[in-house]
Amino acid sequence: MAGITLQLGDEFKSEIEHFSWVNWSAVAREETLKKEIFDRYIKVGELNDEDWEFCEKIDWHPVDWLPLKDSFINDLKEAEKGPFIRVKSVDEIFKSK
Repeated sequence: MAGITLQLGDEFKSEIEHFSWVNWSAVAREETLKKEIFDRYIKVGELNDEDWEFCEKIDWHPVDWLPLKDSFINDLKEAEKGPFIRVKSVDEIFKSK
């Protein structure tokens, strides 16, 4: 297996030292694999079984990295306008009318 060495600035290095319990090699491996899967997904439009298994394991999917569509953003903006109802408690939401 090949190794890789990264140079970190002193400030960044001191920040991540606070997280000594994190396996930074595993984080880098996972992020690299996610990038490879994303690139393959963009080219092919689907995941192979091995990629799908990895994505399920970490609860991630390549579409998570795609930008939001303008139509979806517009729908969110419309939803923000309401209508909303005021309730005094969570129980009030589930009362049948």
